[in-house]
Amino acid sequence: MRRPVYLDYAATTPIDPRVAQTMLACLMPDGTHGNPASTAHETGRAARDVVEKARAEVAALIGAVAGDIVWTSGATESDNLAILGAARQARSGHVVTGRTEHKAVLDTCRQLEREGFAVTWLMPDRHGLHGPEQLRDALRADTRLVSIMHVNNETGVIQDIAAMADICRERGILFHTDAAQSAGKLPLDVDALGVDLMSLSAHKVYGPKGAGALYVRRAARRRLEPLMFGGGQELGLRAGTLATHQIAGMGTAFALAREELAAEHERVLELRERLWSGIEPLGAVYLNGHPERRVASILNISFAAVEGESLLLSLRGLAVSTGSACNTEVAEPSYVLRALGRDDVLAESSIRFSLGRFTTADDIDFATACVRAGVEKLRALAPEGRAPDKSLKIR
Repeated sequence: MRRPVYLDYAATTPIDPRVAQTMLACLMPDGTHGNPASTAHETGRAARDVVEKARAEVAALIGAVAGDIVWTSGATESDNLAILGAARQARSGHVVTGRTEHKAVLDTCRQLEREGFAVTWLMPDRHGLHGPEQLRDALRADTRLVSIMHVNNETGVIQDIAAMADICRERGILFHTDAAQSAGKLPLDVDALGVDLMSLSAHKVYGPKGAGALYVRRAARRRLEPLMFGGGQELGLRAGTLATHQIAGMGTAFALAREELAAEHERVLELRERLWSGIEPLGAVYLNGHPERRVASILNISFAAVEGESLLLSLRGLAVSTGSACNTEVAEPSYVLRALGRDDVLAESSIRFSLGRFTTADDIDFATACVRAGVEKLRALAPEGRAPDKSLKIR
């Protein structure tokens, strides 16, 4: 029996065996069991060495200084620390974000609204992009923070973060980006991008779940308030005993991503185009997102005259997603696709294919065959008069 073909890497990625080996080395009876903060004895110093090596590896992937990396439990906590920490330190004011952000950003900004902060929600264009001038027009005298994600987790659209961060720097406004979907997929340099805060996740780079980091530019530290208090770990920004094995795994994951980034990008891009070229001839298919400004690993497609849930059920042996994994229990069309102008029907009949390190050409060919068979079958069963115009292809 064929193994299920997994094309849902944007939602959750399998751990790389090389990462698992690093973590196991910490967990074995003779492993690294000390508290990294307890450096008065050898076991604590050994744990601290592991943590600091991992910190350097994470920093290297994004062109940062190791001392500017703060460990967290994942990108969600990093987003919360960046957004709540910056706003609450200012005590009041205005925040700008986008309608297509991850829920970790959207819900955090909604919490700020409940606390009395003003939030401007930028609408993207039909490709999912925010223009720098759109951001400039949204800024106010009391704007404290702008948070725009680098790569959208549903469409793969890449925002012009450098241009937007430059506008904020001119005004002395902090700029935060959620880079969970771009780390390990695109070359990153925090200085070239000009960001003050960047959220990172281990499991998006084939590391362990439950580990993440927040890049905090040195000049931004004094403008960030911690969310948790205790032992004063992580520059006083994130209290709590560090999980050495989780951090070690994240360090290895980021080191591997840096070594393999260029070659992996080309390989995955070729696979994505192979998938699209196999599906596009179906006709009446819609590419969601920008045709060029998108990451290689994500392909989001809407299928006209096909009911989304029925299509998913027909794709046996294929693991894909209709939207964000963080929003799968909500029975409504993707808010990201609706913001791009897709109506509810098309948004519901959309599938996100996300490719990764372990995707093969055979997987792509199998997925193509499954999708073609499923769509053709469902369209054949559609009521008379609902057959799509197969010549229609909107990119």
